[in-house]
Amino acid sequence: MELRELGRRPGSMQELDRTVPAPADWRLELIGVPEGAPVHLHLRLESVMEGVLVSGDIEVPVEGQCARCLEPVHDTLGLDVQELYAYPGSTTEATSEEDEVRLVEGERIDLEPMVRDTVVLALPLSPTCTDDCAGLCSGCGQRVDDLPADHSHELVDPRWAGLAGRLTTGAVTDRPDDPEEN
Repeated sequence: MELRELGRRPGSMQELDRTVPAPADWRLELIGVPEGAPVHLHLRLESVMEGVLVSGDIEVPVEGQCARCLEPVHDTLGLDVQELYAYPGSTTEATSEEDEVRLVEGERIDLEPMVRDTVVLALPLSPTCTDDCAGLCSGCGQRVDDLPADHSHELVDPRWAGLAGRLTTGAVTDRPDDPEEN
């Protein structure tokens, strides 16, 4: 972003309303911004004593997979942003760690790392298709939300599994010569 129009006069302001395509790497394991998706930036750049204050909002579409039921997830993130780009040699630059502050480089600022960090940090680690998604049935693997309310599976206590297997495979016959019987 060029800063020639903004200048270094504290109090001067410039509006930025732009839509740019998203790069490929804005994602987590289950959700992310599709490559080339429109990223809408509505930002205000203000010249302050220490640098350029960038504030405003970002709107970006996200796509992924529900962490509970594996259905597709489509949403739009609306994010607020505020970041100071410090002038080289300013007090802010001198008193901050190298990776804590973004810098004005000549008459330019690079907005992409700030937007990327804002978007990726806002992505949910475990996205869900709905807030109350019940996930998958542990017995049959189908979506619980798609199953009838009375859906259930007969669960056998593992301590009784051997006995349950004998009773369901056929009738028990008398064994007269079994020493354990009497």
